[in-house]
Amino acid sequence: MSKTDEKFYDRADEHINLSNDQLNNATKGEVSASMMYGVSRFNAWISATGWNSSTEMKNAKEETIKYFTIEYEKMLRENLTDYIENFDRYMK
Repeated sequence: MSKTDEKFYDRADEHINLSNDQLNNATKGEVSASMMYGVSRFNAWISATGWNSSTEMKNAKEETIKYFTIEYEKMLRENLTDYIENFDRYMK
């Protein structure tokens, strides 16, 4: 994961808190799927803002997918490791 700014974790926590609130009316799987869809939709938009045409975007599609997939995997591995190491404390 690249270097984070001072508000990085605050923004992430806001997304997590919203998802936690949504658990009052949906299953964990439903909330997770909606969050992943929202992240993918937002990242598609972020990607689109970097191009001047759909052709440019299309030509970079596989590279863009690779970038976001690699970054997500790094973050998921980091968080899974954290939960493994702190399972008893986090899952009380």
